[in-house]
Amino acid sequence: MPETLLQLAMAGAFGAFVGLLFRVTRRPGQARAFTFTLVGLAAGITAYLIFYLLTRTTGAPAWLLPLLVLLQVWLWLGPLGPKWRRLGKNGDEPR
Repeated sequence: MPETLLQLAMAGAFGAFVGLLFRVTRRPGQARAFTFTLVGLAAGITAYLIFYLLTRTTGAPAWLLPLLVLLQVWLWLGPLGPKWRRLGKNGDEPR
């Protein structure tokens, strides 16, 4: 059980880190910067659950987990992610 929780925590932390990197490199100047980290954390946890199911059913290799985390974060913050609105010049949302 402790090994499972450790792997879950590490996958979540790696997802949060990748989400933070995505925010720094791809979307500068957004209003909700912390959202990228939270989405990355959720994507990392989801990727771990997928990895856990694959490991139990098919015996998936350990190197698949980081790839699943990267893929989940990219999908959730990239093409399948929410559409972010830019703030106007005075900090208000455009109408």
